[in-house]
Amino acid sequence: MLSTRHPVPVLLCLAILALPGCSPFAVGRPTISATPSACSSLLPDEWLKGVPSADLSGNGALVGDWIKFADAQTGQLDKANERYSAAVGVIQRCEARDAEAVKAARPGLFGVF
Repeated sequence: MLSTRHPVPVLLCLAILALPGCSPFAVGRPTISATPSACSSLLPDEWLKGVPSADLSGNGALVGDWIKFADAQTGQLDKANERYSAAVGVIQRCEARDAEAVKAARPGLFGVF
């Protein structure tokens, strides 16, 4: 007795199974990897030294010397906080850029589209 099944689904299944043997699938693609520590190299090396403390001019016997020191020390603290914020911003933008590059480099559907 003859089968009444259509040959199209069988041929389609055979074509799908043969796809991995096609050249776009058989050619090895390089592995995409992002260097996780590359973003920190964008920060200035001098920032590793930190922000120096303010100098206490005079011998500290006068109240004016301490007021001047406290004001200068607050300025140094502002510099340190600004550097931290800048560093975090640079690293976040660098990581976002790297993630976008990796996403754009990944192949689409079946590595062809």
